[in-house]
Amino acid sequence: MLKGVNQWCFPEGTPLEQIFKISREAGYNAVELNVNPLGDVGLTMETTASEAEAIGRLAKTYDIQLRSLSTSLLWHSPLSSADAVLREQGRRVVEKQLELAELLGIDTVLVVPGAVNEETSYDECYDRSHAELALLVQEAEKRRVRIGIENVWNKFLLSPLEMRAYVDDLQSSFVGVYFDVGNILHNGYPQQWIRILGSRIFKVHVKDYRPNVGNGHGFVPLLAGDVNWAEVRSALGEIGYTDTVTAEVGLYAHSPLQTVYDTARHLDVILGGAAR
Repeated sequence: MLKGVNQWCFPEGTPLEQIFKISREAGYNAVELNVNPLGDVGLTMETTASEAEAIGRLAKTYDIQLRSLSTSLLWHSPLSSADAVLREQGRRVVEKQLELAELLGIDTVLVVPGAVNEETSYDECYDRSHAELALLVQEAEKRRVRIGIENVWNKFLLSPLEMRAYVDDLQSSFVGVYFDVGNILHNGYPQQWIRILGSRIFKVHVKDYRPNVGNGHGFVPLLAGDVNWAEVRSALGEIGYTDTVTAEVGLYAHSPLQTVYDTARHLDVILGGAAR
């Protein structure tokens, strides 16, 4: 498995060249970039083909692989919204992710499918997001880029059986799961999800969590929470997973760049190697 780190693990505004350089120094194989709001560093909805290709070349100069692409924009224009205009905006976000991924040689984009809240019921979230993803399948297949549905704290797809059915019903090998180990611990056991979802898992995010805290303050540095990493590693081995394991963790309040270096060592332990 390959060690990856998300762009969000760096202080906001960190130039991409510095991100790639530090990631290489810290021992990562890959960096996960994000499609950001306008004005942020890196990829946005306005990034041109030539700009994206230049970013790809920059990553290669530091021997950094680009293997997945995330975004926060779908929280603002969810595919589950009752507003057709917002759903269309969300669809355009995913289409841009797919376009940029193809240009950068990235094989998977992370998609948050929607959110259940007081305005959007569970069944409405399911039906609307599923219909939007069905429209996006053709684009994914055309570009040969996979859509990975992430499990997040959105009160949706709360069981591995439902997640499995949700992606299977889209009937495309280009739709699967972007599995987040730490997010599951709030209401389940990651090793069980991994074994049930199997080859549907395209990519893996790692963070750690203490369920007894009961809220977002429970997220802690890797190895400091309650994830059973030996079982997670075993489950990933059983399903034959050999792709990126990408850290998506909060920054330290002081010396935030140290987060990146420490997390690389934590990943060595998680993946069964020796920490340095």
